[in-house]
Amino acid sequence: MSNWVGIFWLVILLLGNAFFVAAEFAVMSARRSQIEPLADAGDKRATRALRAMESVSVMLAVCQLGITVCSLLILNVAEPAIHHLLVVPLEAFGVPAGLAASIAFIIALLIVTFLHVTFGEMVPKNISVSMADKAVLLLSGPLLFLAKMVHPIVSTLNSIANMFLRLMKVEPKDEVTSAFTAEEVKSIIASSALSGTMEADDAVMLSKALEFSNLTAQGTMVARQALVTLPPEPTVEKFERTIGRTGFSRIVISDGDELLGYWHLKDVMGIPDSRYREPITGVKLRTMGVVQADAEIEDALEQMRADGEHMARVVDESGSTLGVLFLEDVLEQLVGEIDDQNQKRGIRRENRSAQ
Repeated sequence: MSNWVGIFWLVILLLGNAFFVAAEFAVMSARRSQIEPLADAGDKRATRALRAMESVSVMLAVCQLGITVCSLLILNVAEPAIHHLLVVPLEAFGVPAGLAASIAFIIALLIVTFLHVTFGEMVPKNISVSMADKAVLLLSGPLLFLAKMVHPIVSTLNSIANMFLRLMKVEPKDEVTSAFTAEEVKSIIASSALSGTMEADDAVMLSKALEFSNLTAQGTMVARQALVTLPPEPTVEKFERTIGRTGFSRIVISDGDELLGYWHLKDVMGIPDSRYREPITGVKLRTMGVVQADAEIEDALEQMRADGEHMARVVDESGSTLGVLFLEDVLEQLVGEIDDQNQKRGIRRENRSAQ
């Protein structure tokens, strides 16, 4: 083999080594959440990428086999070619043959090592880590093809490796874990907000969403003794004064033992001015849903949404009412304080406020 043919094979083997390194890191680093939507849309490259990510143990075995073979061939093919290209000029300058061979060997080894580490390892690794989603789409097809070509060898090596793992009480995995714990997601959100890649308000909302799952109906409700209530058939004047004093748009009606329901501000606004100081009659009470005290807040929210209710009684195992869960309070746990200007102003009719 001529020296220049050896240099040619050095380039080919470096490219091969770079391919296997890039494919290895792409399969390990790519996010399934970014690939699945493309596969669902019919992208064949994404489908192949998912197949590779779901067989990560086999894919890594193929990559390691390819890296090992390329690395060994680089030393055996490229080093002699570079060595010979260096020996001739050194001897021409009068360097003794033995010394020239040693110097040429050291220089050739340094050159091959530099090229192998830099262009065969570090550059493709950094590219794959930086753009893992694109890299896995590009490289998974050829990698799956090579996996079929060397399937008997890879299966044998993979089985042996898995056997030793099980002896060490380690269960092999066919797919890289792509899910994160809540604490890991919180850390990612905090880092994103700190680096400026996420707005502070968005970071707060996402953090609250993660904490949302830890809440229960009882932990979010307004306790019964803290409720603002009115007795049955209050006067319109008393109802509106209560609205104005508290700023609430919904007032619970209670007979002392039971919560009968509630009226919204707009339910009473339609009553004629002539009945301002008369008891409220003929206005149907709005019903409240019922949720268990230990219900997770997501379940309570879903039940209120399904029932079309803005308020729900929170009951214990015996059915006793512990308090009331307001939809606004549930939403505020997720998005923060809701400033309802209509509630803050405690709307009244101008002609009544003058009375």
